[in-house]
Amino acid sequence: MLTITTRTLEAKHKGLTHTRLQQVLGYIRTHLDRDLSLTELAEVINISPTYFASLFKQTMGISPRQYVIQQRVEQAKLMLSKTDLAIADIALQVGFSSQSHLTQHFKRFTGKTPKQIC
Repeated sequence: MLTITTRTLEAKHKGLTHTRLQQVLGYIRTHLDRDLSLTELAEVINISPTYFASLFKQTMGISPRQYVIQQRVEQAKLMLSKTDLAIADIALQVGFSSQSHLTQHFKRFTGKTPKQIC
């Protein structure tokens, strides 16, 4: 009995498998411009949203929501340096609700505003 309990606990602490993680990260990359809910991300690998959030955080060290925001900021940085699009347009294309929403998170992650990157 102790062995089964130990294995169960070990399995719970491993986080997402490499395959499942890649499925979720690929889905996030592909749908970054959408409002990605925890439920939607969990459905990609057919597990409950609460369990998914826990496994994702164990695996990545940050919550799914923070990862999505981080990826949006990274995509915005890339677009700011490689395109002439307006900051407001870039914000919408990477999934932020507005330019100010992008700016808020951008400054938090980079220490700079999007305009300082342009």
